[in-house]
Amino acid sequence: MAIYSIYILSKSGGLIYQYDHTSIKVEVEKTFSYPLDIQLTEKNKRIVVAYGQKDGINIGHILLAVNGSQLNGTSLGDGQEVTAFLANESNYPVNLKFGRPKLSTNDKMFLASGFYSFYLIARQLSPVLASSGIEFLEADTFKLHGFQTLTGIQFLIVTEPNQMNVEHLLRRVYELYADFALKNPFYSLEMPIRCEKFESNLRLVLEQQEESSVNTA
Repeated sequence: MAIYSIYILSKSGGLIYQYDHTSIKVEVEKTFSYPLDIQLTEKNKRIVVAYGQKDGINIGHILLAVNGSQLNGTSLGDGQEVTAFLANESNYPVNLKFGRPKLSTNDKMFLASGFYSFYLIARQLSPVLASSGIEFLEADTFKLHGFQTLTGIQFLIVTEPNQMNVEHLLRRVYELYADFALKNPFYSLEMPIRCEKFESNLRLVLEQQEESSVNTA
């Protein structure tokens, strides 16, 4: 069981805190002969799989390494451009390592604002008044749990599908937020949370939650 990440949104939908607790590396390594039978493209200074997914290499994965050498953006360690290297038949066979790209800070802010919009839509779609909006989303590889306070602050936790007692965890995170953020006289509800005591206590609570889930499984 694992707790992947936590997001805290302000009452206007802005991302004011995000913490990745458990990361899963998705990496696939494969040796290719010439010509390369997948299509790569350059996007945001990275080499991305655009077409021809196979053997665990999926569209959207980025190229991480060539022949065991980590990439520097779109270049090899010696400064040679990856696209030029892969276009040269004499460089084959070649070993390529692909992986899922990490979310940037801008990506996380965009996703948070997107969820907030989705949350408001869900409230509008409700056939009755005073709907609490989205509290839970389930996919085959994760679950997203949500909790909104009376002041409009939203807490989101992404976990493994079988993670237990997440509702209790959401309220514990809210208690930490109230104890270490709200009691700070220099903090306002729209400000990013930058509090060492909040973060250290949050990590401790998450570790305790995972341990208790393993012991009761």
